[in-house]
Amino acid sequence: MIKIAVVVGSIRADSLNRKIAKDLERLLPAEVEFDYVDIASLPLFSQDLEADFPAAATEMKAVVEAADAILFVTPEYNHSITGVQKNAIDWGSRPWGSNSWGGKPTGIVGATTSPNGTKFAQAALASIVEWFKSPLFTNEKITLTATDGTFDENGNLQADVEAEAKRYVDGFIAWIKDVPTHTVA
Repeated sequence: MIKIAVVVGSIRADSLNRKIAKDLERLLPAEVEFDYVDIASLPLFSQDLEADFPAAATEMKAVVEAADAILFVTPEYNHSITGVQKNAIDWGSRPWGSNSWGGKPTGIVGATTSPNGTKFAQAALASIVEWFKSPLFTNEKITLTATDGTFDENGNLQADVEAEAKRYVDGFIAWIKDVPTHTVA
């Protein structure tokens, strides 16, 4: 079984990115499962809190560490990632020397209503993933501009977008199986 820790960068109730993640999950082969990372309950990162490490951060780190790979599903805010997503990344990399993200095969997808898609947010995340010395899946991309025709009446991706999502999922899973991994503190 391949386990993928999924970090949805939006905590909005009707998040486009949560919908995308759920559609990607629906397309997974039977031997792969998503484990969603709770980023909403994390306190704002402060090094002052590290001495009494918050339970929510410990739980998040455990999900990431138990996973074989990571998938960031990101919206784009002001040409970058969301504050809650960056907060989760910061907690997962602490305390110093115990970076839960480091060395994990990582994928990045995203959706927004902006005509630019999520290319700037994905570039910002790619920079962080590179810093963590994590292999990054770049063979396929999803930088979706969500419009009224992106989802059907049941909230599922329309057929043409779903075909793109299926290519991404299949490529990402095959890549995870082949990519060498290592632990980075």
